[in-house]
Amino acid sequence: MHDARALIEMGAEAVRRLARRGYSLDLSELESLQSRRNQNIRSADELRAESKRVASEVQQTAKQGGDISKLKERARELKDQIREIDADQEQVEEQLRDLLLSIPNLPDDAAPDGDSEEFAVEIRRVGTPPAFAFEPKDHVDLGEATGILDFARATKLSGPRFAVSRGAGAALERALATLFLDLHTRRHGYVEHAVPYLVTRKTMTGTGQLPKFEEDLFKTGVADRELFLIPTAEVPLTNLYADEIIPPAELPVTLTAHTPCFRSEAGSYGRDTRGLIRQHQFAKVEIVQMVDPADADTTLETMVGHAEACLKELGLAYRVVKLAAGDTGFSAQLTYDIEVWIPSQNTYREISSVSNFGTFQARRANIRTRGKDGKPKLVATLNGSGLPVGRTLAALLEQCQQQDGSIVLPESLFPYLGFRRISADGTPEA
Repeated sequence: MHDARALIEMGAEAVRRLARRGYSLDLSELESLQSRRNQNIRSADELRAESKRVASEVQQTAKQGGDISKLKERARELKDQIREIDADQEQVEEQLRDLLLSIPNLPDDAAPDGDSEEFAVEIRRVGTPPAFAFEPKDHVDLGEATGILDFARATKLSGPRFAVSRGAGAALERALATLFLDLHTRRHGYVEHAVPYLVTRKTMTGTGQLPKFEEDLFKTGVADRELFLIPTAEVPLTNLYADEIIPPAELPVTLTAHTPCFRSEAGSYGRDTRGLIRQHQFAKVEIVQMVDPADADTTLETMVGHAEACLKELGLAYRVVKLAAGDTGFSAQLTYDIEVWIPSQNTYREISSVSNFGTFQARRANIRTRGKDGKPKLVATLNGSGLPVGRTLAALLEQCQQQDGSIVLPESLFPYLGFRRISADGTPEA
């Protein structure tokens, strides 16, 4: 969320930057609401001061035996006026908050122009996509042929966009998640957390999923208690520090968690309906940092490296791209996507997004630290996927497939699996 005064002071610059992401900022509406809010505050303060003086005069006049009828009438008038202003102020505050909650983050000028993935700028490629002497299968065919994935029974249970893994497939999912957590906690210094998968509306609002993206969420509740299923561990991890002041000595705060994620995919009807690429429920390891805003740019580059380390451990070919301003998520100001090579599609597909949110989320969730002067100030928040288990599994099956239908697994997984190969019939082999 933005500070209304900061946007107004930026003026045309705020309009320009938001226009890069396709948002038209109505400065006149923002200025009108802010002016009305300020005027109400001033008027209410003046009326309350007068009310206090009148109350004092009533007491003094009564002690002296004077006529207090006109003073009491003025006191009633003041009370009514204050009540009217307070009611209007409540309405103005709600309108201003709703407007500010609907305005996306200002994109960083480092983000290229454009409004889709076509305008992303490639930063680097790592690894060479495998060259096959045969027609490579996609991960769905590989998973079903080996028996380690079962999409038909998942659909029977829950409908489309779900998957069941079994045997070596389930073991492989568990191994991937554990490998990622070990990398982030032992090598990168994150603190692992086990967090709730159901959160409140306030929590969802803190990280920017609400109010704008409610249709993308799954919602449940008991009686009048409303709860949302998390779309990513970013939501509970970031909001752990909502309404808190983090001592400067404790920065950076580095958090990670392995959770299921739930998404309705309302805006992607008909896209990636086959396989593990886009599902309603999937597992993911998330990494989150909270830092002094001055350190955010450097931290973003570091976190991209942390996500890349997961793919390097697996030996998977991938590339890093910088997203265009108009393709950057609502709450982010700058995002790098890491895209892994998918042989069956002969292209790179997004497997991780790592973003710098600046103070945008911190203002919404009220997460602060203290400056050198001891006064509270907002932190910067950053997060990234490190990594989603399903998409990693899809890429691994496809890049590591053999002509006989078996899968030769990365050596880095052997300590977690106890086998190095999945035969064509799904049998684990050391």
